[in-house]
Amino acid sequence: MPTAVVTDTAAYLTPEQIDKYHITVLPITVILGDQQYKETEELDLATFYDYLKNEKELPTTSQVSMGQIQEAYDKLVAQGYDNIISIHLSNGITSFMDNLRMFCKEYDKAKIYPFDSLVASAGEADLALLAGSMIQAGKTPDEIIPKMEEMRSSRDVYFAVDDLKHLMRTGRLSNRSAVIGNLLNIKPMLTFDEEGKIIAIGKERTMKRCLKAVISKMEPAIKQSKYPIHATVIDANNQST
Repeated sequence: MPTAVVTDTAAYLTPEQIDKYHITVLPITVILGDQQYKETEELDLATFYDYLKNEKELPTTSQVSMGQIQEAYDKLVAQGYDNIISIHLSNGITSFMDNLRMFCKEYDKAKIYPFDSLVASAGEADLALLAGSMIQAGKTPDEIIPKMEEMRSSRDVYFAVDDLKHLMRTGRLSNRSAVIGNLLNIKPMLTFDEEGKIIAIGKERTMKRCLKAVISKMEPAIKQSKYPIHATVIDANNQST
């Protein structure tokens, strides 16, 4: 019973990773002004960051539609897949997973395993890569899902943003009162909580100090760990920091 992996472009998998593990990646729609783009397929990072730098109106996104999901699942079924592990952006910042679970109750062409990453970006990617590698090793979904849950529960995510305007406007910052804001050029430190919601956990004056604070949080876990630590650093177009 062949198993496939489906995810979305919030995972930012490389073309090499997608090809190696035969992962189906569905594009999130990014809206820049009055133009809509399929992420990674029609919109490159240079264009996106140039828009952020020069335009006052902030970008918005539109989640993957159930039409896209059905088309992708039907295509995989036609290729002979009986099981589909579908790993997506945290339900704490989008309603997509709720919609997907409802859809899966009606979809009977294959066994679907909807999996909430409870995060985005590299955390989502790591889950997809784990599933893909275990499939290649001959493991079944019943063996893969517990390992994904173990990875998800043992993960820590720390990040910082220049300001909170976009997160607050979209309602994606759950405890906005924990951070005063940008009055003194404060850089808020953020994480995902156990429900996959973005919360503020501190603030620093500069991005470099944020990085030092993150490293200080990681050091005890690295020293105490009895297994190898996998760390991913995401620069978000700011490699010098």
